[in-house]
Amino acid sequence: MTMNPSREPLPCDLLLEGGTVVTLDPAQPVIEDGFVAITRDRILAVGTAAEASHYAAGRVVSCRDKIVMPGLVDCHNHLFQALGRTHGEGLTGWEWLSTFMWPYAAQITQEETIAAVYLGAVEAVLAGTTSILDHHYGRTDEPTTLAVAAAVEDVGLRGSVARGLAGSHTPLAKRQGLPASAFPIPAAEELAITEACIQARPAGSKVEIWPGPINTVYTDQDLLAASVQLARSHDVGWTTHLSAPQSDPDVYREAYGVRPAIWLRDEGLLGPDAVLSHATWIDEEEIAALGATHTAIAHCPTSNQIVPYGVMPMRQLLDAGATIGLGTDGSTIGHRQDLFENMKMLVLMHRLADMDPKATTANEALEIGTRGGAAALGIDSGRLSPGALADVIVLGTDKAHLTPLHRPEAGIVYAARSSDVTMNIIGGEVVVENGRTILVDQDEVLAEATSRASDLMSRIGLAHRP
Repeated sequence: MTMNPSREPLPCDLLLEGGTVVTLDPAQPVIEDGFVAITRDRILAVGTAAEASHYAAGRVVSCRDKIVMPGLVDCHNHLFQALGRTHGEGLTGWEWLSTFMWPYAAQITQEETIAAVYLGAVEAVLAGTTSILDHHYGRTDEPTTLAVAAAVEDVGLRGSVARGLAGSHTPLAKRQGLPASAFPIPAAEELAITEACIQARPAGSKVEIWPGPINTVYTDQDLLAASVQLARSHDVGWTTHLSAPQSDPDVYREAYGVRPAIWLRDEGLLGPDAVLSHATWIDEEEIAALGATHTAIAHCPTSNQIVPYGVMPMRQLLDAGATIGLGTDGSTIGHRQDLFENMKMLVLMHRLADMDPKATTANEALEIGTRGGAAALGIDSGRLSPGALADVIVLGTDKAHLTPLHRPEAGIVYAARSSDVTMNIIGGEVVVENGRTILVDQDEVLAEATSRASDLMSRIGLAHRP
């Protein structure tokens, strides 16, 4: 902790005291009866309750019977999908895209998009998410894209909105059954709109704009490469989907003579500025390429099982040097934006795949959901230590499913639920208190989303589908 050698207490804005502090700082992983002091948007100090008297706080919050921990980081989401939750059941990945998601994306209005994003962002902060990478490919005109970023920030989240670039209706997109209506904007215009959005919310904004070419397989190669160059010219990251379904590498190799991640490597597009989602079906050469370039991968355990896509080679990627964060994916494929669920699913998925209880641990899953995600997004958070961003959540533990709590890290991963989050602090600002959003009217957001969802589902013929 930061010690105060003077006798006068140091001022701070907020003091969380008396809780079990799970720091994700290797120097002091768990502090029973601890405190976290926050000044402006940074953590000032962390230590034992006996040391809290060194600090004079504008507000003191008792965290007795609570866990204080770093906020969770969601490295892959599609907030605009929130109005379609529970539809798309029983479809493969490509069927889901061609028969459900692309018709949904083509029909959604700006007003419906904003209602969906508010709903998704509210769900995220209530579930303990403090940073998010939203891969937005519904309505992607400039006003709507900027309104999406504004809504994310309005709820209190930090992170990035990656504007989806589709470009031309490529032969691979046609082959996979994707409708031409999903590719309405020429490549040059896609890039111009994206650059205008980045300029409106440049690097360093609380919610940045990134390029987000939609998929390595069916996005035109020239557009994908130009998207990366655009990102690098503005010092922001970029994201895309990589080899989620099992068929993707073979389809791509038939078209281009190379596997997707190898093409990215050979074009110089991999690196720590990239966040590639899923990366399920990659071979040893691709794993080595992703690791050697320290590329970030968004692991989506829940959605990978729902479709199902399969099991990402997490251990091999980590050993090779890649950065791994967690993603909840969109609400129409992951159904809940719950990173607690995904941390647990991560452990279960890899233990079952390897038939080995040592395949991964609760501590590793917690690390990936916090520090790993922060590293993937280039954010100085994911740990409770002096100087880090004050992205902190508080969980209530006075509940049957969290009693007793012998090992807090295991309790967080295996037993805690998103509904256990009582407080969410992002950049030193309280955005959730007593399980309710502070910055927006939670009830109004839910009511608006319910109304808008009914209209949208009717237009695309899903209102009465079982």
